[in-house]
Amino acid sequence: MGANPRRVEDDAFIRGEGHYTSDFQPEGTLTAFLVRSPIAHARFSIGDLSAARSAEGVHLVWTAAEVADLSPMPCLAAGPTKGPLNRAEVPVLCADTVRHVGDAIALVVADNINLARSAAELIEVDYEPLPVMTATDTALDPDAPVIWPEHGTNLAFEYERGDGEATEAAFADAAKVAKLRLVNNRLVCNYMEPRALLAEFHPEEKTWTITVGSQGVHGMRRAIAKAMNVDPARLRVITPDVGGGFGPKGFAYREYPLVAKAAQALVRPVRWTSDRNEHFQSDAQGRDNVTEAAFALDGEGRILAMKVDIIANMGAYLSQFGPYIPWLGISMATGLYDIRTAHVTVKGVYSNTVPVDAYRGAGRPEAAFVVERLIDEAARVAELSPEEIRRRNFIRPDQLPYTTVTDRIYDTGDFAGHMDRALEKADAAGFAARLEESRAKGRLRGLGFATYVEACAFAGSEPAKAKLEEDGSVSLFIGTQSNGQGHKTAYAQFVAGPLGVDYEHVHVRQGDTDELEKGGGTGGSRSIPLGVPSVERASTKLAGQLKELAANELEAAAADIELAEGTARIVGTDRAISLAELAAKAGDKEKLQAVGEFEQAEATYPNGTHVCELEIDPQTGSAHVLRYTIVDDFGVTVNPILLEGQVHGGVVQSIGQVLLENTVYDEDGQLLTATFNDYAMPRAWDTCSFAFETRNVPSTHNALGIKGAGEAGTIGATPAVMNAVIDALYRGYGIRHLDMPATPLRVWEAIQAVTGEQSAA
Repeated sequence: MGANPRRVEDDAFIRGEGHYTSDFQPEGTLTAFLVRSPIAHARFSIGDLSAARSAEGVHLVWTAAEVADLSPMPCLAAGPTKGPLNRAEVPVLCADTVRHVGDAIALVVADNINLARSAAELIEVDYEPLPVMTATDTALDPDAPVIWPEHGTNLAFEYERGDGEATEAAFADAAKVAKLRLVNNRLVCNYMEPRALLAEFHPEEKTWTITVGSQGVHGMRRAIAKAMNVDPARLRVITPDVGGGFGPKGFAYREYPLVAKAAQALVRPVRWTSDRNEHFQSDAQGRDNVTEAAFALDGEGRILAMKVDIIANMGAYLSQFGPYIPWLGISMATGLYDIRTAHVTVKGVYSNTVPVDAYRGAGRPEAAFVVERLIDEAARVAELSPEEIRRRNFIRPDQLPYTTVTDRIYDTGDFAGHMDRALEKADAAGFAARLEESRAKGRLRGLGFATYVEACAFAGSEPAKAKLEEDGSVSLFIGTQSNGQGHKTAYAQFVAGPLGVDYEHVHVRQGDTDELEKGGGTGGSRSIPLGVPSVERASTKLAGQLKELAANELEAAAADIELAEGTARIVGTDRAISLAELAAKAGDKEKLQAVGEFEQAEATYPNGTHVCELEIDPQTGSAHVLRYTIVDDFGVTVNPILLEGQVHGGVVQSIGQVLLENTVYDEDGQLLTATFNDYAMPRAWDTCSFAFETRNVPSTHNALGIKGAGEAGTIGATPAVMNAVIDALYRGYGIRHLDMPATPLRVWEAIQAVTGEQSAA
């Protein structure tokens, strides 16, 4: 625990020796291509397919009629709704109506991608356009076009938490009220490796082998099997190296059962690989909330009650976990504050856009953004500093464990402590001097921060199996899935110690349903908090079994055996047996493996403070992050380098959301930001070096005190960066609100709206 080994994975990746899904191409592999709608909402009909089916190299052309035996892609999770859940799931191929640009209407399988594309161009499709609705905030207006007429409304579901009557009473008695309307802009994931799939059918066994980039093979197998209406046991799902996941690679998409069915029909391997434009039009997107939020304050700036009303855009269909994300988010609505009265509602709505689902943080960044933007506004209303209003409202350490009004149980932490340390480390006291330096250059300067909390590593388990191999190495089997986080290194730390082997002799095996009975996959920052305790238990159990085997061979007591340097030896002597020899001599081969499983009953709650300092050029509206400071409480640090890397990545993704990224649909439902020409991604020059440290208070919910860290960067950074933008604009022009993303144009327009041609003083 706390060791700092370099990532053992990186040598192969740096040399270009990673093995990704698109690298696998068995002999005779065919290529699949989907025909996608260029229209956002329309009834359609497909003409004669004979030309496409007879085109060079084409093996099949399917429409919805040929895949009627496949079920829609399943929506597997939702919160407890107030009223009905108006369900609309993704069809594998649309039959007569498309509902977003990129909706799939036909499948072509050919010898290669060029022949498949050429054949697709021979398919004639007649579209009868229908009214289009893309805007989140107007989806429920009386005159809004209805996406699913059978529901009679664009309302997919409604959630409610808290006490509405008590909240209204508190607002009636409030000395002051702080309120904001906030837009959490829609994001496209843009992992480096686009999605891909290879399906192979085995006619003798009537089974499939599916190789696919995922965040967990067991969950992927269940979802694909559900769409295919087959027993999951008939699918072997393999995930090799994965170039980024961030949530959207955790879901099964329509291409997967389609390609598997095609492989069965043709008895040939069939592969499908997304291009970047398809990614923009087909992979689940993130965020897209419009929120109205308010605090009722007493005369001293203490929060009497909180009111939040959210409209959450679900897109054209309910994605695999889409409806659950807002429910998870509102469970974190009150942040780190001692708020005893609240009322929170969510209305999930349909629109003619790509479906929305979990994206790094999955509801918790949205919640943190609302409460931390609102607490800054409350500071202005109450005429207090941002740190003072937080200090007056924080949950105190002596109140822990603390059950929030939304039923979250915070176990440990010192929230004022990490805020004070972060502001000290960021030299907030010296900001005034830096502000004057910026003003002398005609620039605006802002200092913003956010104190966040998230829920992650939710209740459950992640079993691990450790096995001594014949060559003396150790294989660890676990059902999480690395998407670049460094699992092999982190898990190896808890194998190498108990079993006395070097890191290079630990082989972490993930991503094969044939090798492990079950696994929860990677998501919700669960892999290390749930996986590491199970790995430690499996390794410790195996170490005890190996000591017993060695004791028999060396004629000693098991208590006198130590495992070190790839051997089992009697302590204080030179009598030893190598682990390879021990494996060969073991009469009971079951003693060469052990399973460990830690069952966690409650989520963990990482928290911390992020401080952002930036400069804005009022002549162009461009913002540049100059300083960024993080003090986090992750309970216990497993590996400092891996931890810091995870936080850095999350922060940069949030800088992208706040300053750059925006998914734009026009009034006809056309996706105007469907390539990197139009969708801005953060680059090195958009950020800065980070100052990072931990101020850990171990979790009592986790066996090793770990709280989880994979998503925390996005949760703390989004409000911190936006608060810095607003601080700069408020100091210069009195501007108290701006919607994300704070692009140069938006910032410049906001300044012009206040001052016209005047420059900042």
